[in-house]
Amino acid sequence: MSLVLTQKDLKEVYSTSVIQQTAFWSEVKKQQGFTSKAFEFKTENSFIFDETKRYTYTNGDFLILIQPINKTDYIAYLPYGPEIEPYEENQGKFLEELSEILRSHLPKGCILIRYDLAWRSHWAKEEDHFDEHGQWIGPPEKKYQEFRLNFDTNNWNLRKANSDILPSNTIFLDLKSDNTNLLGSMKPKTRYNINLSFRKGVTIQRAGLDKLDIWYALYQDTAVRNKITINGIEYFRSVLNARAEDTSSPADVELLIAEYDGLPLAAMFLVISGNRGTYLYGASSSANRNLMATYALQWEAINLARSKGCTEYDFFGVAPKADISHPLYGLYKFKTGFGGKIHHNLGCWDYPLDPEKYNRLLATEMHSQGYHL
Repeated sequence: MSLVLTQKDLKEVYSTSVIQQTAFWSEVKKQQGFTSKAFEFKTENSFIFDETKRYTYTNGDFLILIQPINKTDYIAYLPYGPEIEPYEENQGKFLEELSEILRSHLPKGCILIRYDLAWRSHWAKEEDHFDEHGQWIGPPEKKYQEFRLNFDTNNWNLRKANSDILPSNTIFLDLKSDNTNLLGSMKPKTRYNINLSFRKGVTIQRAGLDKLDIWYALYQDTAVRNKITINGIEYFRSVLNARAEDTSSPADVELLIAEYDGLPLAAMFLVISGNRGTYLYGASSSANRNLMATYALQWEAINLARSKGCTEYDFFGVAPKADISHPLYGLYKFKTGFGGKIHHNLGCWDYPLDPEKYNRLLATEMHSQGYHL
């Protein structure tokens, strides 16, 4: 066997910059009613990398969430996991063997394993998948994606999910530069709006649970304005409440609020994990948008992440390209203004364990769009 898998204590999940693969995140999801498991794996490097690395091994781990969909059936979900990215030609074989070994560790009614892969999209590496303006065209039809990932597997059982759960396109900003270089790499309008916001008197406050109602009012305003599903306030309370200081992979959560003359205009959750700061949730008021509070808020978050030792900043979710018809185009326009590089990943892939129930589940998911946590 090329891969050995063992269950491990959730508190011992390795430190990582991927917040969704931390012991902290398992605490968040526990408060939201999910069951988490952690596994460690050991694999020959020749199995995931190349033949020249025989007799050497790689150890890794991952967090898996068990999501009930009714009284008897479950989905096993790996948010941005596994983190270790095999060579492209070995990815399907690795996921297949991992899935087959996982079967015996999952509840009897588990219908599928869903991998939300943060691995770079195969098609983002190819010039012919970008247009003449350098905009990513995107992956091909599902059947071609499935053919490529399943190539050289035994079961050809990996299926591209109908929609992604976590963002499959994001922007990473390198924080190793100083403020002068960071500002210089921004689009002129973004840099101008940051300065304008502070000149107008916008201030940024670091808040806690006592200001969660302020966040939630801004969040509701944003959700209604953008016609997105509204989560209850307890969903966000769990992120601020979760504690994992006694684990190998804790995280630091900051609720930041932008105000003008005591009036809340924008707010966000900044999560620090490993060497990365992640802009996890954001919201803004429909009023006083001329004060550009969201720009001041992002700049403050970037600087706060740097002060905590972060070397990169994840803007967490944009449209894949500058397409005005895309529902996330506004986020693309806003976030790309700060500089950074866009990353396109493989997104959600399913390994069905019960084909009949899996096909029925797909039918109920056909209208599911967008991403959530």
